[in-house]
This record gives sequence, C-alpha cells and structure tokens, in this order.
Amino acid sequence: MSLPAAPQTPEILSAVAFFADQAPPAPELFPAAAPVWEGLRGLKGLLEQRDYPAWTHKLGAADGPLPHTMVIYQPHQDNGAVPAPVTVIPGEECEIIYGSADKGGLQVRRGGELLAGASVLMAGTIIMGRRFDLGRGVLVESGAFLKEPLVVGDHCEIRQGAYLRGYCLIGRRCVVGHVTEVKHSIFCDDAKAGHFAYLGDSILGPGVNLGAGTKLANLRFAAGEVQIRYPGGRIASGLKKFGAILGAGCQTGCNAVTNPGTLLGRGSVVMPNTTAPAGYHRPKTMIR
Repeated sequence: MSLPAAPQTPEILSAVAFFADQAPPAPELFPAAAPVWEGLRGLKGLLEQRDYPAWTHKLGAADGPLPHTMVIYQPHQDNGAVPAPVTVIPGEECEIIYGSADKGGLQVRRGGELLAGASVLMAGTIIMGRRFDLGRGVLVESGAFLKEPLVVGDHCEIRQGAYLRGYCLIGRRCVVGHVTEVKHSIFCDDAKAGHFAYLGDSILGPGVNLGAGTKLANLRFAAGEVQIRYPGGRIASGLKKFGAILGAGCQTGCNAVTNPGTLLGRGSVVMPNTTAPAGYHRPKTMIR
C-alpha cells in the first residue's frame, strides 16, 4: 500500500514568496517545495557539518575577552588560484579607520598598504568556541559575545554588547546592534537589527530593518509545536521554538513585538509599540 502524498506547501508560505529573487545566505536550506520555516529546521545541521577556517582555532584558544585588537586578512584572488592563507595581524601594527562596515567604510592599512577586505575584532571581543567563519570587511566591536557555531558574511557590523548565542547565519552587509541578542536565526543580506533587539529562531529577509527594542518572541506559553494560521487554515510547523519570519523589506517600529509563529509578507510594517498577532500576514500589511 502506498503512503499518502505529503501535503503541498501553499505558495504564499514558500521562500520565494518571502524573499522573491533575492537568494538567502544558504539557498540549500530553502527547498522550492517546502515552507519558508524549513530554513530554521535545517540550520543546525548545516552549521554542524560546515568546514570552518583553521585560523579560527587561534581566536578561540583562550577564554575571556581578546586582550588586543586583531586584524584578519586574506588577500583576495579572483584568478582561480588557491587562496592565500588567512593571516592574523596584531591591531597595533595597522592603521584602522572605523567606518561603517555595512557601508564599506572599514579600512585597514599596514605599512601604507591597504589590506582590502580585512576584518577587525576589537579588543574586548569575547569568543566562545572554535567554529567561526567571518567574511571580508567585518567589524566586531568591543564587548560583543560570539558563541559557536557562527557564520558572518562580508561587510557586516557586530556592535558593542551584541550577543550571538550560537547557530547564527548572518548574510552580507548586516548589522547586529548594541545589546541585541540573536539565537538560532538567519539574517539575509542587508538585514539590520541595530539596537536592543531579541531574535530567537527567526529569519530576517533581505533589507529588513528592526526598530530599537524589537522583540521576536519564540516560545509559546502553552506547550507544543507552533501552528501557523494562514488563509487556508492551519499548518503544523514542526517547531516548538519559532519566532518570526519577515519578508524582504519589512520594517518594525521601536518596541514592536511579534508573537511566536508570526510571518510578515514582503514590505510589511509593524508600527511602534505594537504586538503583531501570530500567523501569516500578506505582503504590505500595516499592523498597528
């Protein structure tokens, strides 16, 4: 006897519906026929299986904050040659211009030579573990706490007091801001959570911006998996912890809150001091 076919994912709940043609940082996490939250279900396995650069062992070798600023540099090669080794350079040997990393403003020179794409971990950064992959032109400010496993794309800014609690996948040109906590979450390119935010088991689509104090709650008071309400009824997520998924270009105002299992369609807005109801919200919804 053949097994019944798996129910087809409604198109409005697919990754394409939330991200359009802007690919997330790990497209393999989002199969075409699966709901968009499948990216969260596969995130842990993807980061567990990833090969991490050997130089990260130097960063995670000692407990406590980094005593000195460190520059991470690998010369860029676009001719197909084997990449040059990653070099860890003491910050005192370099001239560092601390411009906004997400806008390409971070610059590092050594002996007058521009080290294009160099990343900077400021003194006072706390690193727990060894499984880290930092892209080019990344700035990590003093007081940030980075817990493995963690992947950060090119030209990101991890600001003072940020807490990345592990199993975080950050795209390119993103900001994890001051006193912002991120746990088991995905930032697509150009997503920003600049100030006092909490993101648990959530996905920020391309170009999403969270206002100061935004909280994406991820755990229901009642036990059990999170059910997703949408126009066709309800669908089981298979997740007991599930925060929010914000489609491309969504924005939240200051002190906005989303309930577990909130899905905001592309271009939606949650006004300041507003709690977004759980479930699916169509594109360009304004919640007030």
